[in-house]
Amino acid sequence: MADKHEKLTHNHKNYEGRLDVVRHILSERFGLDDIQIETIAYDSKCAFKYNNFVYRVSLAEPIATSSKATNDGASPQPGTVAIPTGTKELIMRLANPNTDGMHPENRVENEVATISLASAALASFEPNVVPRVYGWGSAAGDSGQGWILQELLPGVALEDVLPQMDLQQKEHMFTQVAQMLKGLQEYQLPESITEFGGLTYDADGRIVSAPMPTVGAGPWPSYEASFSGRLAVALKKADENPHIKGWRDNGLRERIEAWIDRGLAVHFDTLVSKNEKSIIHADFTSSNILIDADSAQITGLIDYDFACILHPSYEFLRSFSNLGGQFRGWTSDEKGEEAILRDAKLKGKFPSPLPPTIKDSPVEWELAKLWEDAVVKADVQRPSTIKGIDKVADFDTVMRTILPWRLSNSDILRLQDEETILSCKKDNEKQMDETLARLGF
Repeated sequence: MADKHEKLTHNHKNYEGRLDVVRHILSERFGLDDIQIETIAYDSKCAFKYNNFVYRVSLAEPIATSSKATNDGASPQPGTVAIPTGTKELIMRLANPNTDGMHPENRVENEVATISLASAALASFEPNVVPRVYGWGSAAGDSGQGWILQELLPGVALEDVLPQMDLQQKEHMFTQVAQMLKGLQEYQLPESITEFGGLTYDADGRIVSAPMPTVGAGPWPSYEASFSGRLAVALKKADENPHIKGWRDNGLRERIEAWIDRGLAVHFDTLVSKNEKSIIHADFTSSNILIDADSAQITGLIDYDFACILHPSYEFLRSFSNLGGQFRGWTSDEKGEEAILRDAKLKGKFPSPLPPTIKDSPVEWELAKLWEDAVVKADVQRPSTIKGIDKVADFDTVMRTILPWRLSNSDILRLQDEETILSCKKDNEKQMDETLARLGF
């Protein structure tokens, strides 16, 4: 393992340099010099690389005119609006170029374009829940430093207040979350978005299909093709990984190849709506939902770094992990709580009475049932109405197992000794063996 001091300081190594970048952008692009900068959700000793460095920018004087946002008289960038008159606080996001798994080519463009779409999709919400963008810089530029200057939305992170909320407040909160999800699902995408994957802007400022920044591949002509493309990337990384070694031990690789050759398409045959595309936040969790703690009114849905355009089912595979709403593939512990929850979501029928939620339980049953009630009431597409989502989730489980986070993320690997890494590999081998056997391979 690396030296402890090194582990705890990689986020902090260029701390002052990043502040200089923020000052330079605000001065040169927006004419804002008399400012104070404060980090948000930042711990200099965090052992994991931040995806973004986020700053609250306070202005000595409110914005006098809204022309500042147009780059001092230049034409506005796609996806931006002028900073409103009277604005005194802003948010600056600097994309971390050193984070694992994020590809710079259209990383910022994808986030800005998705924010633009989400803003239109959720325009009926009051107060406004999607931050307005005032300016941005591509991570693919000469400096390699992507950035977004955006609106500061009020409220606190839902994760900070959720444990203290009473039942009525939780019900009100979940009602709003379900309505937001419905808005994203039902929004009519521009005709210029023709494929599945990421987004960018063309020369005319139109939002168009592009590679998926979390994958570095795409766009793809179908939902199935998006999984196939991402699987190819995962296998390549698994081959290059010194711990995984392509899963060539114990005959697993041959079985994986057989599954790819003969079983892959089966996972999408029953997905009746597989041609449908929608806005996917892909990190729709309590840490990215802002809320007024007193009224339980949602005030923001933030952080679109992982966002993409895929089938509505994908949101359930990636989001709602701490809100009782994430949907996972088959597990060998068929009598365990996670398997019971999966079955309940598929059937749209929860156990009655609900199982008790005990300490360290993998399922918070009250939250899961409140979430289910909310999406049913809002008539949201959900696991029980998306026919075939179970097979897609099984595919996703195999893909996650091929390139597991604990064996591929540079930060977690740095924190583990060889014995722990080997144990993790054995656990994943067992899971893959059982899953492939269930699938007939």
